[in-house]
Formats: sequence, structure tokens, C-alpha cells
Amino acid sequence: MTMQQTIESKINDAIAPSHLEVMNESYMHNVPPGSESHFKLVIVSSQFDGVPRVRRHQQINGILSAELSGGIHALSMQTLTEAEWAARNGAVLASPACLGGSKADNSV
Repeated sequence: MTMQQTIESKINDAIAPSHLEVMNESYMHNVPPGSESHFKLVIVSSQFDGVPRVRRHQQINGILSAELSGGIHALSMQTLTEAEWAARNGAVLASPACLGGSKADNSV
């Protein structure tokens, strides 16, 4: 099972979201081709109703604790209630460009 499949499975099993997107954004970073180290999640769930964003993220971090301590280097999350998702018209916020080190950057 790939890291992406593992993430999808664990989140679906734990909170059964009404909408889930797991995007492997590793290609946007200085990692070998085919890497699974940088992910963006969009999770919509009624379980987030009345829950502050920090607690939502803590919940997801707990679900993925094994992956975060091992293979995942970076995890971005958009955790939304049904109402927040509807207010956004289902729009996903774009990820910023990677500002991390590059093998081509010799300025260091």
C-alpha cells in the first residue's frame, strides 16, 4: 500500500469524511522522483462542527502519528465543516511554492 493509500484509508476509517482529497505534492520539492513525503489534505467532516482548527489538526495528526514519525516530511491540512466547504464553493487553497533548499542552490 502506498503512503497516499494509507493516509486515505486511515482518515476514512477514523472519521468517515464527506469529502477527502489526499494530494501528493512531493514532486514540488527537492526529493527523488516518485517520493511520497509531502502531502496536502482537504478533509470535510461533520465531526469538525464546533471544533477549533487547531484541535482538528491535532486529531488528524493523531490518526497519522505513525506516518508522521516515519515517512511523511510535510503535511498541509484544510480541515473544514460542511458549512465552511459550502461557503468556499468547494475551492481548495493553492499550495505555496517550495522555498526549501535545492541541490541547484549553491549560495549556502
